[in-house]
Amino acid sequence: MNHAGLYIHIPFCQTKCGYCSFNSVPANRKITDDYLESIHTQARMYNATPQIRDIIFDSIFFGGGTPTLASAPPLHRLLHTIKDLFQLAEHPEISIEANPNSISPAELATLQEAGFNRLSFGVQSFQDELLAAMERTHTGNQAKQAINWAIDAGFTNINSDLIYGLPGQTTHQWQDDLHTILALEPDHLSLYELSIEPGTAFHQRQKDGTLPLPDEDTLADMEDISRELLTKTYNQYEISNFAKPGKQCRHNLTYWQNGTYLGLGAGAVSCIGGERFSHHPSASQFTQAIHHHKTTISHRETLDPEARFRETIIMGLRLVQGVNIVYLEQQSELTLHQVYGCLIDDLISKGHLHYNKPYLRIPPKLLQVANQILHQLV
Repeated sequence: MNHAGLYIHIPFCQTKCGYCSFNSVPANRKITDDYLESIHTQARMYNATPQIRDIIFDSIFFGGGTPTLASAPPLHRLLHTIKDLFQLAEHPEISIEANPNSISPAELATLQEAGFNRLSFGVQSFQDELLAAMERTHTGNQAKQAINWAIDAGFTNINSDLIYGLPGQTTHQWQDDLHTILALEPDHLSLYELSIEPGTAFHQRQKDGTLPLPDEDTLADMEDISRELLTKTYNQYEISNFAKPGKQCRHNLTYWQNGTYLGLGAGAVSCIGGERFSHHPSASQFTQAIHHHKTTISHRETLDPEARFRETIIMGLRLVQGVNIVYLEQQSELTLHQVYGCLIDDLISKGHLHYNKPYLRIPPKLLQVANQILHQLV
């Protein structure tokens, strides 16, 4: 568990999708170029901080937004700066997110030459009518083409995001999407149930009664279909994530194990030495603050040992493996029963949790209702 992640947020997208609540804004070449320069500057500032300079990062993740809208050459230069300034593990996982229509074979070759070794495609669906309903700008065929281009370019660690529970989506359509992605054989799959977040276009449509979402039984059927089809080829290692052997996302494991991570860019969050801090979410204000040598940090908090213990439990129970309680108790100098008392015994006696020392976990058959269990442990 002794690993750290470095996250770089690039918040630019072609359009804002109806369901999206992430920190993203429409792309503009001048703003994008200035923003990337501010990331170079911020990285140099953190390099001057001994506490951060001493961290060894074993994963780097360029997320967004759609980072590949920035084009490959400036991303190549930014990754080169990151490699020069920070200590990296011997074979770091270096990921970048892309939309299927934001990348070309030439750009894929440039990214690989730069050192990116993991791609994460925001496919979401292969059904054109569902993509249009989500306000995605790519087609199902473009998604297939992008994954094949990445394979042809020599990438051996490719993730695809898919969403179920979409407006009007049927179990047959979801099954078709899973069969399509299985035929493409990516190394990793992230399957997310659609979440309606405040402030999104979908949230407004839900309030207006114009968002025809699948019912609970249909969602349960979709989840059953996912496990039935995917577990023949992939290992489910987290509630929403499936991987071929050795292809688990190292960067996300750092979050789920409540490890150390540094975030660069607008809205990016860091957690170092028990302190969590985040940067201003506005890309333009973030860039201006860097330019004028002002702080970009908008929020700081120091977690007390019990709060960090609880967070580690909540995040770690998302993993099929669960939480290493022996390790956690040694690191925190707290015990499970000191923090939760008889609640843990009650959940174990009901079969909602299993404790097979050293791991506490949610039984696989209950992962579908994990949020209900986790809510009791907050």
